[in-house]
Amino acid sequence: MPLITAASAYAEFSKPDDLIEDECPAKGCRPLRVPGARLGKSPTGDQPRHDPGAAWLFTVEGFEQKKVHVAVDPSAVTARPERVQGDVEEVMAFDLVAGKPNELLLRYGHGACDTIHGARAYETGRVVVVDVNERRSNSVEVCLDILKTATITVMLARPLGDRLVLDSGTGLPVPRGLHRR
Repeated sequence: MPLITAASAYAEFSKPDDLIEDECPAKGCRPLRVPGARLGKSPTGDQPRHDPGAAWLFTVEGFEQKKVHVAVDPSAVTARPERVQGDVEEVMAFDLVAGKPNELLLRYGHGACDTIHGARAYETGRVVVVDVNERRSNSVEVCLDILKTATITVMLARPLGDRLVLDSGTGLPVPRGLHRR
């Protein structure tokens, strides 16, 4: 994938949001010095030269943590495909489980009267297709047709690595980050 230069990345994150800069907080402002940058990976990427996780890692004097800025040129990024009308997107987002490299935490949607029986994953070398096993209640009582969300974990045969996570209902990529949307 094409990458932007470190100078372009710095220019993007260092310019003010508008023509009038925000006022300093009560304790005052101090200029920050950025003495260097190196090409690395964002917290979600693995391979800095051609992975969408490629990022510029800026060293900021006085701070231990690096300032991370995406290095992939925006012209190389396309929008997430839209689901086909009638397809049901079940798994809405995922995240890794800290300390458990073979588990994914899934955020999914289900009906108010559905019973959840667990989550499944179909794995290949390049993708992980995830699904939540749910059944609609067969009771004769009235059930409101509303969408509820919940989280569940699914066990993988091996760590996710750089594999793409897909929703089984739509075939679409599942975004990483449970608090997105």
